[in-house]
Amino acid sequence: MEGYDATARGGKSSYLTAVTEIDNQMVSILDVEKVLNEISPVSTDLSDGVADESVGVELGERIVMIADDSTVARNQVKRALEPLGIKMALAKNGQDALDQLLAIAETCEHSITEKVALMVSDIEMPEMDGYTLTAEVKGNERMAKMPIILHTSLSGVFNNAMVAKVGAEDFIPKFHPDELATAVKKWLNHS
Repeated sequence: MEGYDATARGGKSSYLTAVTEIDNQMVSILDVEKVLNEISPVSTDLSDGVADESVGVELGERIVMIADDSTVARNQVKRALEPLGIKMALAKNGQDALDQLLAIAETCEHSITEKVALMVSDIEMPEMDGYTLTAEVKGNERMAKMPIILHTSLSGVFNNAMVAKVGAEDFIPKFHPDELATAVKKWLNHS
């Protein structure tokens, strides 16, 4: 049962993102973003001057990959970035994102950046966390040049050190839509 994806069975009403076994005991992993969003909903609206649909026009068919185990968090990121006019692909965890990226990289002549301009990833996810995902991407010659923004509710010196260690370009706390959109524009060179 290790690594079981609870979202496949739990549907929209589930507060679980995964179920795993630790020391011979079943452990449920809660979707904290969903719980917090129900208690205190987060605005995904961008301030005037931050939204800029020309970003998407300049990207053309290239996409931005969004990796987060929380359906709520994935949709918050998606809604916050829609005013930039960009196309997005969504992944339910780090392993799903890596699998999608590897498949896309196989179709590229030189670098995945021909088709994926940037990735925004949560850090804490089942199956593969954002640090491991980032290290895997940066360790792959065809994907290493793709900018990665780690987007998490975790903070602290440890996370900043890990972000640098795995080679991510940026670290943005959840959930500040203007900060996220500004970072995406920066790493897409549209600031």
